[in-house]
Amino acid sequence: MNSKAYERALTQVRAICLALPETREVEAWGHPTFRAGKRMFAGFGAHETEGLTLGLKVGLDRQEELLQNDRFFPTPYAAHHGWVSLHINNRTDWEEVRVLVREAYRQVALTRMLKALDS
Repeated sequence: MNSKAYERALTQVRAICLALPETREVEAWGHPTFRAGKRMFAGFGAHETEGLTLGLKVGLDRQEELLQNDRFFPTPYAAHHGWVSLHINNRTDWEEVRVLVREAYRQVALTRMLKALDS
């Protein structure tokens, strides 16, 4: 895995996720994950077969919609909870990622966090 590509992508993901209210980064399973309070909404990783990926908790209905696009795949071990993963590469639309991360954040954030986000 190209470590420069990994670092560039992780820098982008961090900036997007940590801009949300009460979000923190926690390493879990050897990967950076992002949480609203205690609840995880995103996880970044590098995989031998999938490359760079961003897992997002989007809910089962939205998951089904996103999986129609081949840039997305069911997140291993978490798809049954409404998680989907996005392939990250040099064609990644970071504005789209920002929208998806906010959707994922809304799945787990507390009411006060959502109020702060919307204000």
